[in-house]
Amino acid sequence: MFKMIQKRAVNLYSYVGNLTLQSKLVISYVLIILLPIIFLSIYIFNGFYKNYIKDAVKKNEFLLEIEKVNIDNNMALMERTLQLTRSDQKVIDYLERKSAPPTQDLIDFYNNAFMNLIRVQFNNPTIEHIRIYSNNNYLNEIWPVFFHEQRVVGKSWHTSAMELSGSYLWNLERLDPDVVQRHTLEHNAKRPKASLYKQITDAIGTHLGIIEVDMLMSNFFPKTFSNVQDPQSQMLIIDRDLAIFTNEDNSFWHQSTLSQNEIFEQFQLNQSKTINSFEFVNDNIPFLCNYIFIERLDAYMLNVVSLETVFKDIRKTRNTIIFASIILIVILSLSTYYLNSLILKRLQILVDSMKKVRQGDFDFEIDIRGRGEIGELAHNFRKMLNKINQLIAEGVNKRASTKEAELKSLKNQIDAHFLYNTLENIKMLAEIEQQYGISDALTSLGGMIRYNLNWTSDYVRLWDEVSHIKNYIAIMNIRYEYPITIDIDMQPENKDQEVLKMCLQPVVENSVKHGITTGFATQGLNLMIKTSTIDNMLIIEISDNGVGMSETRVEEVNRKITREAIMSHDTSTVGGIGLCNVHQRIQLHCGEEYGIRVASEEGVGTKVTMKIPLLILSGGISDYA
Repeated sequence: MFKMIQKRAVNLYSYVGNLTLQSKLVISYVLIILLPIIFLSIYIFNGFYKNYIKDAVKKNEFLLEIEKVNIDNNMALMERTLQLTRSDQKVIDYLERKSAPPTQDLIDFYNNAFMNLIRVQFNNPTIEHIRIYSNNNYLNEIWPVFFHEQRVVGKSWHTSAMELSGSYLWNLERLDPDVVQRHTLEHNAKRPKASLYKQITDAIGTHLGIIEVDMLMSNFFPKTFSNVQDPQSQMLIIDRDLAIFTNEDNSFWHQSTLSQNEIFEQFQLNQSKTINSFEFVNDNIPFLCNYIFIERLDAYMLNVVSLETVFKDIRKTRNTIIFASIILIVILSLSTYYLNSLILKRLQILVDSMKKVRQGDFDFEIDIRGRGEIGELAHNFRKMLNKINQLIAEGVNKRASTKEAELKSLKNQIDAHFLYNTLENIKMLAEIEQQYGISDALTSLGGMIRYNLNWTSDYVRLWDEVSHIKNYIAIMNIRYEYPITIDIDMQPENKDQEVLKMCLQPVVENSVKHGITTGFATQGLNLMIKTSTIDNMLIIEISDNGVGMSETRVEEVNRKITREAIMSHDTSTVGGIGLCNVHQRIQLHCGEEYGIRVASEEGVGTKVTMKIPLLILSGGISDYA
């Protein structure tokens, strides 16, 4: 996946690089001006939209709170009205009668208690009805207050009021039918109302009847059922039975395709205990809904606001800014095209001059002057031509010098061959005189000289480096009384391992030199070269049986090797600059993870561990290449 993306990026970069300057400028205008403006306008207007939503939520919450205050006031009024009716002892006495009241008592009750109830109702114009339903068969119905309870026994609220045993029962109803079903008031039956019910009992708890206080929803929910409302919003009431009450004559329902059932479905989907607002979309029109729970009514009050107008205004403003930006870019592009036509004429002269240089013509003059960017470019191009001519002359001189050096090198090779031939003649004389020790020493010396002078590559086979070490040990044995031996523990497949030339000889030389200096035992010094592989890494261990080093000295040596003390160049101590050079060469050619490390135990010996990539000259290869 990454390679595919990288390939496409390279192709795009190549395509853009082949475009004309005018096209590149137009693209830069789009990338630098148009796209940021588009993204910025979208970001800003999304911020405006979110801020508007926040303000709208707060405004709607405020409206709902105001409506709730109105509802609380109306509920308190209805409760006071019910309490006034319930506290009139004459009304209670009338309901408790055990016989039919005499005419005079009925007249007195009508003129006093009954008229008091009528005055209470008319003194509170928002109270629509005060009704008392009695189960006393001795009493007569007195419209519009006193009725037989039998008329409402089948109503759902009647059962609930009886179960509450004297507590308030609030109920929302779609109809306000006349109890006596008079034809003259049928047109009032479709008015929704809020009703308060309470059971009436005597001192010992005997059921006497039920009091009903009604208020039309247009008065109980004044903002919800008001005819003067914002056409972009509408309030709704959802009661405990999931019935919806609202002002269906409001223009909100005529201007929007949103139905009450769709609002109810969205409310059920987005209802939350922590957030009292949500957004939804209907017919590609966004809406905002705030709601509040009225606990005493056991109902929810919702305020739904259409965001269509706001969304259109924000989108219109955003599109206007984007369109103006596009017009600006078109004007800039046309202006740029005209200016480039003047600039590119001088650039074309430079292009033609570069073509001459590519064809090998360096002897010409560029006829462009001035202090502008093009003039500066032409001036530097002329200086470049002069530099090229100068480098050509230097190159010719260097080639001549190289030929001379090759002749000297050939002479040196002839001298080296003369040295090899002379050593061979001395070796033959030693063998004739039966001086075989001298003969072997000359053989080793000749091999070392040939190995050192034949430096055609930085890399050699591991076995060639080991053979060179053997020649070195053979010569060292001439100098010292006690023998120096070397053991080789090498896997056959490691003989062709690629190693840096002269990477082992400084390590072995260090072991011989300091092993003899620090205390050479009578049995001689033994060296061991051992190889092993781990993953794609070759491990070469060069160990000796010398007196070893202390832990402090080992840490000092390793610091020198890792360049922490390389500037001291102290070659008189163990692990001098030779080991540092080997370590640096390995890391330079192979990587930071490779190199050498010294370990030693005092009285036991010293071991140098070398790590290099596993790379076989005969064909094998490691991950390092």
